[in-house]
Amino acid sequence: QVQLVESGGGLAQAGGSLRLSCAASGSISSINAMSWYRQAPGKQRELVAAITSGGRTNYADSVKGRFTISRDNAKNTVYLQMNSLKPEDTADYYCNSDLLASGSLYLRDYWGQGTQVTVSS
Repeated sequence: QVQLVESGGGLAQAGGSLRLSCAASGSISSINAMSWYRQAPGKQRELVAAITSGGRTNYADSVKGRFTISRDNAKNTVYLQMNSLKPEDTADYYCNSDLLASGSLYLRDYWGQGTQVTVSS
């Protein structure tokens, strides 16, 4: 059973920082891309940042220069360092991983349960 567990959300003031973590656990053969998505109330879920197994990254325009995604392949963990936070960053943040579970033939998307980030002005 594969699980993604996020941590690190909470309340921050505008201009502040938060660091999110997401650890993948269970019977995993390999992990391809790992990503962070967010969903604000009344809005669609959107991609925030993604990182490949080789370390290539991609960011939404709205977070470029403020957020940094990284991963520790030995720990099956992805991080999102969020700096210069803005009230519009307020959302539920979800971890996503494209991985191959042990015994499976195909890569599959897995999602974490989400962690709330609230940025006050």
